[in-house]
Parts: sequence; C-alpha cells; structure tokens
Amino acid sequence: MSAVTCLVDDRATVGESPVWDAASQSLYWVDIPAGKLSRIRLGADLTGRDVTSWTLPAAIGSLGLCPDGRILVALPYGVHYFDPRDESLTLLVDPEPGMNTNRLNDGKMGPDGAFWVGSMDDRPSGKQPIAALYRVTPDGKAEKKVEGVTVSNGLAWSADGRTMYHSDSRGIWLDRWDFDPKTGAISNRTRLATPDEASGRPDGGACDAEGFYWSCGVSAGCLNRYDRTGALVEKIALPVPAPTMPCFGGPDLKTLFFTSLRAGLSDEKIAAAPQSGGLFMMPVPVAGAPIARFGEPLSL
Repeated sequence: MSAVTCLVDDRATVGESPVWDAASQSLYWVDIPAGKLSRIRLGADLTGRDVTSWTLPAAIGSLGLCPDGRILVALPYGVHYFDPRDESLTLLVDPEPGMNTNRLNDGKMGPDGAFWVGSMDDRPSGKQPIAALYRVTPDGKAEKKVEGVTVSNGLAWSADGRTMYHSDSRGIWLDRWDFDPKTGAISNRTRLATPDEASGRPDGGACDAEGFYWSCGVSAGCLNRYDRTGALVEKIALPVPAPTMPCFGGPDLKTLFFTSLRAGLSDEKIAAAPQSGGLFMMPVPVAGAPIARFGEPLSL
C-alpha cells in the first residue's frame, strides 16, 4: 500500500465524517466536540491546501452534502441545514426529542438520497443500547430503522446500492443489510463480525467499487478491509493509533482520506504519533463507491 500523507495537521479532538465533494474537488470533515466544520479545496491534482473552517454552536456528529450548496449537519439536538454562505443554521428534524442521554453520531447519504444517521449513548460511562439508526428525508421525516444500538457507526453502501453496512463501535458488531435503493427498505440483517479492541473496534466505514467494506479500526491503528461475508481480507497499518473514518475521493475516487482523534490517547501515544487528530490521504488501487446528495438518489 502506498505511503500515507498528512493532509491537514488539524490536531482534532475527534476528527470525523470526511465527505468528498466532486463538484468542487473539496473535502469536508468535522471535529465533533469542537463543533468545527472544515473544508479543504484540493483541485483535480489534489495539491491544494486552502482550508476554511466554521464553528457551530454544538458538537457535529456527521455531515452530508445538499444539491444547493448547503450542508446537512447532525447536531446533538437534531439534523440541521448549514449554509456556509451566510452561516445560517436551520433545523430540519430532531429524531430523538427529549433523549438527553443521547446525541447524533455517524451519518451518511444513502443511495436513496436520504440522510441515514445514528445516535449514541453520550454518557461518559455506563453506556447502554438505547440509541438507534434513522432515515431522514427532505420532507423533515425521521424514520427509525434499527434499535438497540449503543454507538451507531460505520454506515456505508455497496456500489450497486443493494447492500448497507452498519456497526456499533461499543456493541461491538458489524452488520450487513439488504437495501432497496428506491425505497430505503432494509431486510435480512446479517452479523458479519465482532472485532475486539486488538483487531480494531469498528468506527467509520466506506465501500469500494469491488464490493469490499473498509472499516477504521479506531482501537488498533488500522484499516480493516472486509468482504461481504465478513472475512477480513486486508489489514492496513496506519501512522496514527486511532483512525476514525475513511472516505474515497479525488477525480477517480482512488484516493482514500481518513480522519483521526486525539481524545483519550496517552501522552506516550501522542508523542509517538504527534499528528493524531489530523486528516490523512493515500492512493489506493481501487475506486470508492459514489455517495449521493440529499434528495438526489443515485442512478444505479
């Protein structure tokens, strides 16, 4: 595997949710607890370093792109539209009103054009499976799709839109679902893996064009590449101990970006990997699966 480059030495507390914007050849990502949303304009040759950041009034669990230039952001108290042009913030829907124990976490646009976002038990200890996964649509509806989750994570879809992957990074499990890209219906839940801390607790995920699922092993400093049966076909060591989420991008979708965190790392680990919390990239031999925009299903 090719060398990894630190694209932005961001020193994020919890860097997450990298999303590639092909229209502007840019990458968005967040620092969750800082409420910081950032964009780097890279250009077709991926050499740009123009970074712009916005600070929102609360933690940002994840984001997705809208056709009109707005950005959908998952704040603890609901899914909002954020307009970077005037920095306005507009609530679309709160999937869990009154659930003060929870906040929204990992989310991604599905091939159906909906924003799929999960919640998590946000208490510092004693976390319980009281969270869920939701399908959010532009009409402001949030449909609960999966219950009994502790920390919802790892959302990704196969390139043909027929398979959805979803993990619980505190469960600990990785599941596969059959997916209908026209209706967003899910069925035939299958438990693929139950990774331990040493092999890589499953954080964010992404799918490639060959049908494999890439999972950031946040507890083991690695990327785990699974086939659709749950077999681990490749384990890629990374230069930081806690990578959080991968994302395919670049003009040919053959650049893999990933975020990382610093929160909870020992002084020894920070000293050994001072760029922890940074945004990284590396070329890969396979393209990623395309990602939809809000309200615009993929043509599959």
